[in-house]
Amino acid sequence: MIKAVIFDLDNTLVDFTRFKEISVRSAIEAMIDAGLKIDFESAYKRIFQIYEEKGWEYQKVFDDFLLETIGYIDYKILASGIVAYRRAKEGSLVLYPRVTETLLALIKKGLKLAVVSDAPALQAWTRLVQMNLHHIFDVVITFDDTGKRKPDPEPFLKALEKLNLKPDEVIMVGDWAERDVIGAKALGIKTVFAKYGNVFNTQNSGADWEIDSIDEILKIIIK
Repeated sequence: MIKAVIFDLDNTLVDFTRFKEISVRSAIEAMIDAGLKIDFESAYKRIFQIYEEKGWEYQKVFDDFLLETIGYIDYKILASGIVAYRRAKEGSLVLYPRVTETLLALIKKGLKLAVVSDAPALQAWTRLVQMNLHHIFDVVITFDDTGKRKPDPEPFLKALEKLNLKPDEVIMVGDWAERDVIGAKALGIKTVFAKYGNVFNTQNSGADWEIDSIDEILKIIIK
């Protein structure tokens, strides 16, 4: 019997990719307006390469970008980019459709809810608070809690420990097959692949179920 649902956070509950793209574009436009001489698309490509190299939560991405581009940090340009990024972030970070309703429906059915995210604690909690989800989850496990990222078993085991449940009593919902699905299945946890958040063009997730909208998990879990 399923007693809890574990969710990934980014690209499963919140549309992380959309927010990142909009925020970076705003930052580049602001830096160019502040005097940076660079082609927009080249800047966009390089900034995302830095994120891929150093992690999506890397806080010095614009510093590194300016050092590479002009050889030093122009603080007028840097500040312009940071302020524009933060302003865009406030308006572009959104939940996927029907997230809140689905989570509340699961709670009403007596299920516990958890998040297992690779994001650092501050960034994960900031997003949860901004989306008004911080009171909904019984357990939130971030990178800071184990020092390990999925598919390593430690984040999943930590969640199970805090939930006081066994692997066959929970379901994992996530958008990244190589991390969310493989990591959970290795422990005997049933998995749901969030196709709506798939940014890797995954064709075969290997999950027990695949969904096009988050509310479809209600049909899977609540019989």
